[in-house]
Amino acid sequence: MGQDQTKQQIEKGLHLYQSNQTEKALRVWMRVLEKSADPAGRFRVLGCLITAHAEMGRYKDMLKFAVVQIDTARELEDPDFLTESYLNLARSNEKLCEFQKTISYCKTCLNMQGTTVSLQLNGQVSLSMGNAFLGLSNFQKALECFEKALRYAHNNDDKMLECRVCCSLGNFYTQIKDYEKALFFPCKAAELVNDYGKGWSLKYRAMSQYHMAVAYRKLGRLADAMDCCEESMKIALQHGDRPLQALCLLCFADIHRSRRDVQTAFPRYDSSMSIMTEIGNRLGLIQVLLGVTKCWMIQKELDKALESIEKAQELAEGLGNKLGLLKLHCLCERIYRTREQQQELRDHVVKFHECVEEMELYCGMCGESIGEKNNQLQALPCSHFFHLKCLQTNGTRGCPNCRRLSVKPGYV
Repeated sequence: MGQDQTKQQIEKGLHLYQSNQTEKALRVWMRVLEKSADPAGRFRVLGCLITAHAEMGRYKDMLKFAVVQIDTARELEDPDFLTESYLNLARSNEKLCEFQKTISYCKTCLNMQGTTVSLQLNGQVSLSMGNAFLGLSNFQKALECFEKALRYAHNNDDKMLECRVCCSLGNFYTQIKDYEKALFFPCKAAELVNDYGKGWSLKYRAMSQYHMAVAYRKLGRLADAMDCCEESMKIALQHGDRPLQALCLLCFADIHRSRRDVQTAFPRYDSSMSIMTEIGNRLGLIQVLLGVTKCWMIQKELDKALESIEKAQELAEGLGNKLGLLKLHCLCERIYRTREQQQELRDHVVKFHECVEEMELYCGMCGESIGEKNNQLQALPCSHFFHLKCLQTNGTRGCPNCRRLSVKPGYV
C-alpha cells in the first residue's frame, strides 16, 4: 500500500469513526497497519488507533499501540514524532493508573522539546503530568502542572486543551473540597464547548457535564447533579464511551446515596465497579468502594463496611493514592468509635494525621486541615494553597509553606 492509498484509507477510517462506526473504522486502520509500507502513514494510523482505544476504555490495547508507535517514530528519526509517541505512552500509563511511569514519560517529552510541534504538545504533556500527580495526591505539583497547561492553552489559543484542563481543575478542587471552584471550572469548560465546540467531538460536552454533576452533588444540588449526569450518560452511551459510563454510574450511585436511597445506589455501584474492573481504572474502583462502604455504614452493616475498606486500602496503597488512604482511615475511625474499640480507633487517628502531614493538607496560616469540609481556597504563585479567609485576614509577604520548607534542617 503506497503513500496516497495509505492516506485515503486513514481518512476513510476517520469518517467511519466520526459516524459512530467504530469497529469498521478499526478494521480499516488495522488493514493499513498490516499493508502500508509508508512509515509516516503507519505513525498516523497508530495515533488513530491509540485515540479510539482510549475512548473505548481499552487501555491495554492503547498501551500496546503506543509502544509500536515509539518504534515507528525511531525509524522515522523525527523529534516531533518521537515527542508525540512518548506523550501517547504517558497517556496510556495515566489511564492504567501507572502514575510514576506517566510522570517519567512526560519528563522525557519535556526534555525533547525544541521543534514547533513539540512546543505545541507541551500543554498536553503538562495536563497528563498534572493528572498523574493528582492520582498520587501530590496537590501542589498537580496544580503547578494544570496552571502550566492552562498557560500553554491560552498562548496557543487551544480551546480544546483549555476545556480539558478546566475539567481536571474541577476534579482537583472537588478533591480538596473547594466546591465553588469545583463547579466554576467545569462550567467554564461547558461555556467553551458552547462557544467553540461545533466541530468538536461530543465527548467534550459529556466530560464537562459529568464534572458539573459531581460538583452539584457535593453542593447538595441533587436535581441539578442528576440532570447533568443524565446528559453526560446519554452521550457516553451513544458513543460507546465505557470509561465515562463507569464514572456516570458512580455519580448516579453517589446521588442516590446522598438521598439515603441505598437500595437504588447499590446496583449502580455494582455496574460501575464492573466497568472500572474491565477497563482497569483502579482509581475509579477506590471511589466506588468508598461509596459502597458509606452505604454499608448507613445500613449499620459495619463488618461489610470494613470488608470494602480492606479492598480499597489494597488498591490505594498499590497506586500510592494518599487521599484515598486518608478517607479510608477517616471511615475506620468512625466505625471503631461506634464500636468503642479504642486501640484501633487510636491507630487510625494517627494514620489519618500522618496522611494530612504528608500531603500538606493544612493551611499554613491557621494550621487547620484543608479538605475536611467545603472551604474557599486560594493558591499562591508557588501553587501552595490556603484558606481564602486566612489570606484576606493576614495578607502574605511570600508563602509561609515555602519559608518553612527552606529552613528545614538538612540532617535529622
